[in-house]
Amino acid sequence: MSALPQATLDIRRRRIKFRAWHRGMLETDLLLGRFADAEVANLSESELDDFEALLEAIDRDVFAWATGETPTPEAYDTLLFRRIVAFHAGLDPVGT
Repeated sequence: MSALPQATLDIRRRRIKFRAWHRGMLETDLLLGRFADAEVANLSESELDDFEALLEAIDRDVFAWATGETPTPEAYDTLLFRRIVAFHAGLDPVGT
């Protein structure tokens, strides 16, 4: 499996950061945007795939999953999503 060229990854990361901050619900913007600002440069292509899939989910659902109000569906219950939640809770994502 060949990696994408760095320029393509940079564009993809910038697009993810923009979309993470411009979702429509302030709480979800903060949840995803702050994580994207801090971590998107370090994400693998697979993690970028997971982030892009999460960006397609409905804001209120993402926020409910992150706060534990509703269970996270299996399709979104990825290590990346657990990292996002842990990032805001100040926890170790593997231990959560």
